[in-house]
Amino acid sequence: MPKHTPTSLDPRSPLVLDTRELPRRPGALRTVKRVVPAPSDLGVELIGVPEGAGLDLDLRMESVSEGVLVSGTVSGPIRGECGRCLREINDSVTVTIQELYAYQNSTTDVTTEEDEVGRMQGDLIDLEPALRDAVVLALPTNPLCREDCPGLCPDCGVHLDDLPADHSHQQIDPRWAGLSQLTRTEE
Repeated sequence: MPKHTPTSLDPRSPLVLDTRELPRRPGALRTVKRVVPAPSDLGVELIGVPEGAGLDLDLRMESVSEGVLVSGTVSGPIRGECGRCLREINDSVTVTIQELYAYQNSTTDVTTEEDEVGRMQGDLIDLEPALRDAVVLALPTNPLCREDCPGLCPDCGVHLDDLPADHSHQQIDPRWAGLSQLTRTEE
């Protein structure tokens, strides 16, 4: 059965790494330090990296017998809203990446499934899927502006931080209103 042929990579794309200067000798090493624009939709529903924001790549490309091992860190800004109070969140994220990209026609083609290991296209590596996986998995699905955020009042929608301690929306059923007089003390 023929293997799926991926679309060809653009070597000028910021998230495509060129390995032509990396010898195919195990142990050979090259570092990559650059700032690249974030791709679109890099996040989850409430929080993510804004499209085009600068992502700092600090990576090592190391030749191994079956391909190139890319490891290092990616850091960048994240923006979103608190899952409790809807206030804006501006923070940063730093994730670790470690991914093996197999050479074409290496033993890895036979010993692994197609989606288990990244594949090189000629001398090019597409870093975007590994970067996307690492960043999205590091983001909280329910982000908070702070750990003890009390959220919003469920009745009026005002931030609980902004309301007095005795804030209440308790309504007494008119049928029971007469009984509330029994708990009052005479002054």
